[in-house]
Amino acid sequence: MPPTHRMPSFDYSQSQAFFRDGFVPFKDANVSIASSPVLYGLSIYTVFGVNRNGATGKLYAFRLKDHYARLVSSAKIMDFHNFAPAWPYERFEATMLDLVRRNAIAEDTLVRVTVFVDELIAGTKIHGLTHSLSAYAYPMGSILPRGGVNLCVSSWTRNADNAIPPRAKVNGSYANTSLIKNEAVLNGYDDAIVLDAQGHVTEGTVANIFLVRGGRLVTPSVGADLLEGITRDSILRIARDLGLAAEERTVDRSELYLADEAFLCGSSARVIPIVSIDKRPIGTGAAGTVTQKLAAVYGAAQTGIDPASYAEWRMEI
Repeated sequence: MPPTHRMPSFDYSQSQAFFRDGFVPFKDANVSIASSPVLYGLSIYTVFGVNRNGATGKLYAFRLKDHYARLVSSAKIMDFHNFAPAWPYERFEATMLDLVRRNAIAEDTLVRVTVFVDELIAGTKIHGLTHSLSAYAYPMGSILPRGGVNLCVSSWTRNADNAIPPRAKVNGSYANTSLIKNEAVLNGYDDAIVLDAQGHVTEGTVANIFLVRGGRLVTPSVGADLLEGITRDSILRIARDLGLAAEERTVDRSELYLADEAFLCGSSARVIPIVSIDKRPIGTGAAGTVTQKLAAVYGAAQTGIDPASYAEWRMEI
């Protein structure tokens, strides 16, 4: 057989980024130390995947319209009032596709899009200020061990909807997430599950959580101070199509330990089996059959292995 050559990983530090009004070298896409996003975390974002079909070499952006819609929703919550008028979907799509093409991307990649208050020393004000957009691409990689993760339940509480709404992807809210992740790593875990103020399960630090109990898929409802994840929505759709019963409801901490299977999911994480929680094995302590099936179908949907399957989720680049 001929030798297999691995394509060198995309170097985002040498790439082109979109910043404010056009494309610039990544190293030049910077904001001031006196800007609102630096001083107060006044920015919102989304991350969408660009996935490569290994057989055909084609690249697909995954659920781009849904990522745009969530960015618009986050802007509404944060009163970034001029984002949607300045960035209709057609402009957003054209810019994102141009970004990928300019960088000649040929591997699984993530694109992070940020909308930020573009003012200096403006205080904590939001309404009436200038907003700008930035975007850059970086290799997908693995933010968590793909074979399975060992989690703990965090001692930190998830920020509440009436404090910093988790359903808006606000950069400033990730101080909460960072404390949760830091505690987990210092204690020898890969990541953590966080509870809300009522003690109910919400999600992981950067991914939604699903349990399998008695053949049924269970995930916390969107009223539990969590992000309404696009991957979460994809998994629920796939589960229905597979004939798997799925519930969105309040989930108690003790249910975590009774799960037959559990997994995290997100645009960056994809689908990651949970093998233990608080040092207690989940199921057999390995990826379960339901998790594996959902991960396989989700991966195929991203890469277009079956061209007819979930074609509406993919945009060829």
